[in-house]
Amino acid sequence: MAFADASLIALRVFREVAERGTLTAAATALGYTQSAVSRQIAALERAAGSSLLERRHDGVRLTAAGRIVVRRAATVVDQIDAAARELAGEPGEPATVRLGWFTSAGAALVPRALAALHRTHPAITVTTREGSTPALVRALRAGTLDLALLASAPPFRPPDTETPALRLRTLTERGLRVAVPSGHPLAKGEFIDVAELHGQRWIAGSASGEERLMGAWPGLDERPVIAHTARDWLAKLGLVAAGCGITTVPTALTSVAPGGVRILPVRGGPAEQRRIVLARLPGPLPEPAAQLADALRAAAIGTDTAPSM
Repeated sequence: MAFADASLIALRVFREVAERGTLTAAATALGYTQSAVSRQIAALERAAGSSLLERRHDGVRLTAAGRIVVRRAATVVDQIDAAARELAGEPGEPATVRLGWFTSAGAALVPRALAALHRTHPAITVTTREGSTPALVRALRAGTLDLALLASAPPFRPPDTETPALRLRTLTERGLRVAVPSGHPLAKGEFIDVAELHGQRWIAGSASGEERLMGAWPGLDERPVIAHTARDWLAKLGLVAAGCGITTVPTALTSVAPGGVRILPVRGGPAEQRRIVLARLPGPLPEPAAQLADALRAAAIGTDTAPSM
């Protein structure tokens, strides 16, 4: 079978696998069995005459041929879906932008940007989803996201090593802060000395995986005492307000801290800088996406002097 005869179902399945990172996750999202997903991928690889996926213990990774196919598959699937809507008499989506964002960005940055965009460009529709950096990067490469907000920590490496390299635009870079109960001894001053963080009880991220210690100060020279774990930032801040511990937060959350919480900078020790980065695939940026990128930049830094993406 020539690749030109590849089925639309196989292309949809392949794009889902590329986005989800595993055959199992793709099968769950599509409502298929894993064997059905495997058969569709095998058929597509036979048509391509090449392996499209590198099977690894932690999931799958696109080969060079796979990167070509997923880029083209995204265009084909989107065009077929647009044709189906048009034939059904449904309105098209000429000004829809798909945005992904890391967890804390949803507390302040994303809502502010979307509100500003709606005031200036009400015809633009934005759909959003939260995700981890690996998930958002896969979605960008699979063509199911147009833009993604990523959090980046030193040494500020690219979010992946795939080609072509993603276009990255730093929206802001600020120091990490610590949220403490307003009645806590650490809340008395205008900053916290790093030495005062020793022996504190921390509210961190999930109990395993890449977020295991997110929420504990990175520069501690001791094993942090994790009193509570929570993925949601507002849940963490609620626990802080209740006096259950302290946690690290990005500067952007200062304005949305609940009552009973102070968010303070830390002095001493290595600087703990964090960047907010806007990522996308290389190539021309459609006007609706460019308008959203400008709104995100303005919401992040409060100025329009950042360089163009």
